[in-house]
Amino acid sequence: MSFADFISLGPLITLCAAAVIAMLLVAAWRNHRLVYFFTVLAFVMALLSVFPAIRYLPHQIPPLLVIDEFSLFNSGLILVAGFIILLLSFNYFEEREERKEEYYLLLILATIGALVLVVSRHFMSLFLGLETLSISLYGLIAYLRARERSDEAGIKYLILAALSSAFLLFGMALVYAFSGHLDFPGIGDAITKAGRLPVTVIAGFALMLIGIGFKLGIVPFHMWAPDIYEGAPLPVAAFIATVSKGAMLVVLIRFYQDIHGSSWPMLWWIVAIIAVASMFTGNWLALTQQNIKRMLAYSSIAHMGYIMVAFLSGVQTGLEAIAFYLVAYFITSIGAFGVLIVMSSSRQDAETIADYQGLFWRYPWIATVFTAMLLSLAGIPLTAGFIGKFYVVMAGVNGHLWFLLFMLVANSVIGLYYYIRLIAAMFRAPREGEMPTMITPSLPVAGNITLGLLTVLLVVLGVYPTAVMQLIQQMMKILV
Repeated sequence: MSFADFISLGPLITLCAAAVIAMLLVAAWRNHRLVYFFTVLAFVMALLSVFPAIRYLPHQIPPLLVIDEFSLFNSGLILVAGFIILLLSFNYFEEREERKEEYYLLLILATIGALVLVVSRHFMSLFLGLETLSISLYGLIAYLRARERSDEAGIKYLILAALSSAFLLFGMALVYAFSGHLDFPGIGDAITKAGRLPVTVIAGFALMLIGIGFKLGIVPFHMWAPDIYEGAPLPVAAFIATVSKGAMLVVLIRFYQDIHGSSWPMLWWIVAIIAVASMFTGNWLALTQQNIKRMLAYSSIAHMGYIMVAFLSGVQTGLEAIAFYLVAYFITSIGAFGVLIVMSSSRQDAETIADYQGLFWRYPWIATVFTAMLLSLAGIPLTAGFIGKFYVVMAGVNGHLWFLLFMLVANSVIGLYYYIRLIAAMFRAPREGEMPTMITPSLPVAGNITLGLLTVLLVVLGVYPTAVMQLIQQMMKILV
């Protein structure tokens, strides 16, 4: 390995070393606070190692990995998201689990898997990253052993993830049988030379779409999402909603660009149908939910549908819109789950709408933060979510996707109802003699500070998105 390879892979190498040290720490001295602070230090070091890698861009480690502006930006985004989830995790697990330390080891490993995905340009590295992420999530989802729903969610994810991986591998094999390549550019060149999509490749792409669609939680591969979100610990649900889906989306974009997917109408129509189905299914099912975890699960399905509109536009603004939307979605989703985390007691999670009745009159600060996050998810002006949706619409206009834009606008209106319903419940004044279903005696300081920073970021990006957008435009040139 050359010095340039070492520096370019700095974030990955740092976290891999941290995983080994964390395992030794747990084996030698089981101390929650010690392992937590070490994990915080590891994420900080991994984030700092992103900056020296900029000097060597673009850098390839053939044939498996590529570190360019696109992958490095998303690596930084994943590390920041993982770091924020880590900050929200300490108090949550301190009150709930006797053996807490292994959680941080699994979180590091899951983040490593996500980082491998965003730098992948080869089927082998894609599968290794995906399995590292998935196997870590098996343990994370079922981590709270005393909860029946947690065990159930872990088993469901294990079975469905294993099944989707089998579909993904079979699809890769079919694509390899035709192209003779496992690297994305080689596959694209082979299909371009053939001038057509043979049945083998179509079948391979269809099977791969099942595996990728499962990770993204898009229709019709979405049935796992609400049960997993409900059964998983809240920080883990936040990780799945953001880091796991974001990493898979990034590698899908890379693959689609390298095989020149926009040149093949059949692929475009398949993704378009999935986008419309995801928007409608996610929003309509969210309307009926009283459990906020399940509501956010269905909401994430709809948001994946919105992102697909920019994905299908086939223009540069579409890729830029996806990148900004991911930034806004990460901030908003982690903030929403963060509110649930700080409001939960050691006995149960604050996960139903009834738990938040009259919240403003008990905890006005938390109600204000939650309102900002929900308004951003709904795409209301002065929030990052509005700017993200605006860029998606702009990409759709540039790509002349009028029908998909109509579907996006219609579903955004539908989505307003369940967000506003929760906001109304928080601000409704309690009736005389009415007691809240859950009373949290004190809110963790770290959680309050983290939520405050996320709210500031949400508003800043909603008012002044120019700086982030300029950075995105610069790093997206590598894909155009």
